[in-house]
Formats: sequence, C-alpha cells, structure tokens
Amino acid sequence: PAMPQTPIRLLLTLLAVLVGTPDLRAAESVAVVSPRATVTLISDTERVAPGQPYRVALRLRLAPGWHTYWQNPGDAGIAPELAFTLPPGVTAGPIIWPTPTRQPEDALMTYGYAGEVILPATISGGPGPVTIDAIWLVCAKICVPEEGKFTLDLPTGAPQPSAQTTLFARADAAQPRPSPFPAHFAPDGTLTLIGEGIEATADAWFMPLTPDAIAASAKQSITTAPGRLTLTLRPAAAFRPDLPLVGVLVLRDRGGAETALAIAATPAPIEPAASPLLHILAAAFLGGLILNLMPCVFPVLAMKAIGLAGMTGQSRAHARIHAAAYAGGVMATFIAIAFTLLVLRHAGAAAGWGFQFQSPLFVGLMACVLFAVGLNLSGVFHIGGNVGAGQSFADRDGLPGSFFAGTLAVLVATPCTAPFMSIALTTGLAGTPLTTVVVFAALGAGLATPYVLLASLPVCARLLPRPGAWMDVLKQVLAFPMYGAVVWLIWVISIETGPPGVLATATALTLVAFAAWAMQFRPRIGRPIAALAGIGAIVLIANLTLSDAIHPPTPGAEAFSTPRLAELRAAGKPVFVNVTAAWCVSCLVNERVALSRDSTRAALAERGIAYLKGDWTRQDPAITAYLKSNGADGVPFYIYYPPNHRAPVILPLILTPGIVAAAFATTP
Repeated sequence: PAMPQTPIRLLLTLLAVLVGTPDLRAAESVAVVSPRATVTLISDTERVAPGQPYRVALRLRLAPGWHTYWQNPGDAGIAPELAFTLPPGVTAGPIIWPTPTRQPEDALMTYGYAGEVILPATISGGPGPVTIDAIWLVCAKICVPEEGKFTLDLPTGAPQPSAQTTLFARADAAQPRPSPFPAHFAPDGTLTLIGEGIEATADAWFMPLTPDAIAASAKQSITTAPGRLTLTLRPAAAFRPDLPLVGVLVLRDRGGAETALAIAATPAPIEPAASPLLHILAAAFLGGLILNLMPCVFPVLAMKAIGLAGMTGQSRAHARIHAAAYAGGVMATFIAIAFTLLVLRHAGAAAGWGFQFQSPLFVGLMACVLFAVGLNLSGVFHIGGNVGAGQSFADRDGLPGSFFAGTLAVLVATPCTAPFMSIALTTGLAGTPLTTVVVFAALGAGLATPYVLLASLPVCARLLPRPGAWMDVLKQVLAFPMYGAVVWLIWVISIETGPPGVLATATALTLVAFAAWAMQFRPRIGRPIAALAGIGAIVLIANLTLSDAIHPPTPGAEAFSTPRLAELRAAGKPVFVNVTAAWCVSCLVNERVALSRDSTRAALAERGIAYLKGDWTRQDPAITAYLKSNGADGVPFYIYYPPNHRAPVILPLILTPGIVAAAFATTP
C-alpha cells in the first residue's frame, strides 16, 4: 500500500540531510562540491504560476581564501558564465551582478567576490524545467576553473516564497543603487561628480563595466570640494573618450560606511571647441614629419641629397625658391590625394590611405618613373632641375624638378603609415570635406618642413660640403635605391597581376631604358624615338589587370574574414589580426622584425592564439570596412583579441618582439 504523504516527505528530508544534499523544499538544486567551492542553483519561489516571472540564481559558497570574479574581472580572471536551457516560450534575463570588492593579486587588481555570492537572473514565460550549464573560476594562490550542470523543475501553482528568499534579499541589497550625482569624465580619465553632500566622502574607487577601460591597478586619487568630487583614473586600451563611462563607484564616508552607486559618466565638454581640430592638425603635422624617416621615402632622399648639394654656393634666395617649389609639390600632391579620396568615397568606393597602390596601373607607372629617375642619376640622360642637372640650367628650368621631387616624395610615401598619422587620417576622412583637405595639407607641411629648413636656413647651408667631383659619384651611388624601389614595385605587380603583369612591366621598363638612351641623340632624332618608346611603355602598363593570384600564405595563419573572426570570438578564443599589404614597406619590416620570429610563432602556438592575416594589397571592401570600424584608414594594422570576450588591444604601427610578447602575455 502507498505510504502517507507526510512520512514520505520526512523520509526524503532525512535522506537529504544524511547525504549532504539540500532540502528539496528549499528550491535548491543538487550541489556541485569541490574543496574550493559549493555551488547550487536556487529559486525565490516554491511554485511557478503561468505568466508570472520568478528568479533563479547561481549560489557560490567559496572556501576561505578563495574568490571568484565580477562581470569585469579587472587585470586578470574570468567572469562566471551561465548558459540556460529552457522550455519553448520561456526566457532568461541577464545576470544581475552584486557590487564586487577589489581583490589585489600581487601587482594586479581584480574585481570579484569572496565568501558567499548570489548571481540572480529573472525567468519569464511560465513553468518548466530550468537547466543551467555554468562555468566559473576560483582563485587563491592558484586559479582553478570549475563547471557544473544544475536543474530546477518547480511545480505549477500559486507562488510561494522559498527558503532561499533571504538570499535574494541579500543579493538585492548588494546591488549598486542609481547615482543621484551627475557625473562626467575628461579625456585624461578624470572622473567628476557634482552634488550636495558629495564632499563628505573620505575615499572612493571606480570599477568600469568594460574590461580594460581603465588601468585597474593604477592608484585612484580623490579630491573633494563643496558639492564636488574628483577621482583620477588612468585610461587603458578600451577607454573611449567619446562614449559614456559606465560602472560602479564605491564611496566610503569618514565613518567607514560604504555606498555603491551605478554611474554612467558622460564625456565632459571640451573647451575651446576648436581644440580637437588643432590636436588633429598637430598629429597630422607630426605624422608627416616622421614620414621622412620611414623606409618608403628612402629612395627620394637621393633626390633631396643631390638637390641640397647642388645649392651649395648659391644665394639663399635661390635655395628658398627651390625649397618652396619642393614644398609646393608636396602640398599639391597631398591635397590632390585628399580630393581624390573624397570623390571616390562620395561615389561609394571603399578607399583609404595608400589606396592607389591597389591599382596595378599606378604601381606600374611608379616603377617606370622611379626607373627613369634612377637612369637620370646614373647619367644615362639629363632632364634638368635638381635631379642631377647641376647648375647648367636656369632657375626657371630647375623649379619643375623641385616640384616633381615633392610630388614623387608623397607618392612613394603613401605605402607607409607613420605614428600619429592614423588618428589624423581617420578623423580627417570622417569629417567635413574642408577638414579632410586641411588635415592632408598638415601632413604635407610635416613632410616638407625638414627639407625647407635645410635649404633655407644659413646655419644649415654652412654644414653642406662645397660642390665638386664628389657630387657625380654621390649622384650615381644614390641611383641604386631607385632601382631597389623598382624591384619592390615589380614584386607588388607580381602579386596583383601574376606573371603576365611582370612580363608587361619588365617590357615597359626596357622601353623606358631605350627612351633614355635615345635622348642622347640630336633632338630631331632622339626625342621622337624616346616619345614612341614612352608611349609603348604607357600602353603596356595601361593594360595591366588584377588577377586571381594570391599572396603566399603565412605558416600558421588563416586568411582574414569577418565571419571567421566572429566565430572565433564567439567561442571565446584569443585572436591576433594582422592587416597588411605587399606595397606597405612598414608592414614588411614589422613582419621581418617581429611577426616572423620563432618566439612569436611559439607564443601563438603555446597560447592557442588564432592568427588571421588580411591582405589589403588588392582592393577588398570587407577589409576596408573592418579597418574603418576600428578607427584605422590604412595599413599596417594590428589588433589582439584576448580570450573570453575581453576588450581588444590595438598594437602600435611599429612593432618589436617585446611589444608583441607583451600583448600576448594577457593570455594565460
């Protein structure tokens, strides 16, 4: 015969006590127990009414000395993750995180919980079994990942508070309350709250919701004044001065009582309003200045060196005129590139810095021009101006050469992106057309300034050697960087067009050499022959077309695509993205110096970092859009996505093995 209901319940309760499982009437699941933590799933009700929401929570009881982490774990750690399995029509809300405490770990600062913590979530849609697959990390001197599967299947009926209601009340009390104080922050990270009584605060600390928004371990200094509190924060990689700074601010009064406030600080107004543009122009000027030191511009240094040497002994006015012509060539070319980019973008094209090197026509023409300059420096023919004509030509004849030198300096500089250029280019291209033109003009001013100063200042003129036979030797020696640049451009052609393009370009270069040789004859004979050869070279280059040739794959790297990146990030895996191009000299240098080293490859393998490589040699709208979404407008571009959805880190334009190793070190 069936036993009465009450004895059955008493028997089950006795068994639960004996085996260490919770009281079945307490709406708590079977526990997952380790020496470090006891974890269960609890509910705030014994029964579920159709259409009536209720709450469940992951309950973690941690052993002394152990702690787990908040949704932003700080400098290290992983936040608990809950994956719900629910009946059709039933949904689960997000975790409602209690206010964490700061957990110092050696030189690091983390945010988390010790003792007992309740992580509640709201269930809506009706009764039915609730299953959670949970992952959490517990740390002391070591860190141990743990996991468990928990199920609650509450009966249908009128809601009745469970024995765990007090735990939910305690979790509610631990929630930060909405801040009554308006808050804003400055670009340097200074956080300011305004309100009556705020000056009574003795200490305060801020914990952002976004990982890496601030340096968690940096000291936060508090300053108070009547109705005002200021807290210094150190911005980190994910800090966004243009978006609200959201997080939890804990205030401690002089009696030691703490109050947790949920704040969403807004960016402080910048005064004066014109200063951001001035900062952008300063960055553009500095980027153009540094561009003189980039390897892209090295071939043009030959032209500059010959021009400066040729000015020795001439009047200052003569030098200034040629310097102005050179600067005019630089500025005019930069402004022309700005207008071209504006027109292309207005037409819907995805164009960015260095876009012209994605055209085999442009690359082929540049190869022919640099080859002609090299032949001129080698003495095969003379075209006048600064580039090897000496002083036998009138000023009027030499000015086009100076202007051409400036134009060529800009064209061969575009495969490089110097430090400070990215923010200037991105902001300039995102602004009004006038802003774009002004920013590009500032870049040109930076590139032209060193040459203008060297050519114009008397103190620099005294440092230059006197003209002599050495000039011819130097001129011929400096032809070889031009030939080296031509070899590089032919390699770019090989990637963009394949073997047929290489054959066409080599034939065009042969015609250029033939034209240079023909220039030695009398004008009536030599010039027509040279013109015909030049036209033939242009026709060959004009017929270059992009092929399906693919850049040779890098060992251990996958081809970049945004779906693949999203797939890897959704799985919580670390990802390193390298966007490069064959015509980007800075990219090639970084590849050789930092990315191709055995230590870098070993770090990628040991830490399980997926390596995605995007090739921007040819036009790729998807890569262009990806660059733009990350605030970049050209290559090189490097970004590292740490595991478990932590905020990404954008690496500098110039890499060293140490910079790469430091970025990867955030992956355990």
